[in-house]
Amino acid sequence: MSYAIQAEGLVKRYGNMVALDGVDLEVPVGKVIGVLGPNGAGKTTTVRILATLMRPDGGRATVGGYDVMKDPVRVRGLIGLTGQYASVDESLSGRENLVLLGRLLDMSKRNAKARAVELLERFELVDAADRPISTFSGGMRRRLDLAASLVGRPQVLYLDEPTTGLDPHARNEVWEVVRRLVADGTTVLLTTQYLEEADQLADRITVFDHGRVVAEGKPGELKRRVGGQTLQVRPTLASDLDEVGRILAELTGAAPARDLNTGLLTVPVADPMLVSALVRRLDGAGVAVDELGLRLPSLDEVFLALTGRPAEESKRNTQQNPIAERNVA
Repeated sequence: MSYAIQAEGLVKRYGNMVALDGVDLEVPVGKVIGVLGPNGAGKTTTVRILATLMRPDGGRATVGGYDVMKDPVRVRGLIGLTGQYASVDESLSGRENLVLLGRLLDMSKRNAKARAVELLERFELVDAADRPISTFSGGMRRRLDLAASLVGRPQVLYLDEPTTGLDPHARNEVWEVVRRLVADGTTVLLTTQYLEEADQLADRITVFDHGRVVAEGKPGELKRRVGGQTLQVRPTLASDLDEVGRILAELTGAAPARDLNTGLLTVPVADPMLVSALVRRLDGAGVAVDELGLRLPSLDEVFLALTGRPAEESKRNTQQNPIAERNVA
């Protein structure tokens, strides 16, 4: 397998605090790797090192086969970076921003303008191309920021919490852009605290905590590793709750949890074939159900099991102290 990014034993200290404590990371070419972790886990520090913006205190890393410390100029020629906050100039229009970046990358004026037109069309910003950025919506700004990171046609793209602060509609817009980039062959390293985002986009997930990698694998693999499947049943009639609970307890040997507000019964199961037996028992008892199915643990449950903190708490901490991750992650 060919790797766009390889890191081994990365260490970074800030005084007595260890931000990275021997991080290993591999990103295959043309894939999306999602990096999850609580605020201060080391995600942004890792991105900064891989983007040659910071030197590690130990370990090594390569991007496209080039060492980030020995060949930083070559690495920069391969990468694009979109951070947590838009980096475009709000006093300029979208077109002017992209042309300016092209010129800074030593493109001729003609080529810079052509590249700007190409990206404005690709990111569906043609109609707003000559408006000041200050008039753009949040989703439009993030799309322009992504376009800006692609002016130099990078092979590897770092997305450091790219949808922070966006509403669900704007977040979906960014997700669709990322999918198109990967379909075109771009390798993406995505750091995020939105677990649905990782579930939607990432081929594999790496979980950071306290500067270390604590788990990695495909989303489904992590879910199975943390816990087995859960059987969920919602009887049509509330009066059947007790009967369904009794049947579930007999089949699984465990008392199901009850949500009296929704009428949902849940119980862990080790054998998925138990569903067939349950259907037969419910049919024999004349019990109708509105919902019956197996599910794996959610990424939220995986995150909690691995880090001891729910993702929502981690996001609140970041929102309350937005400079924390940037300074110490």
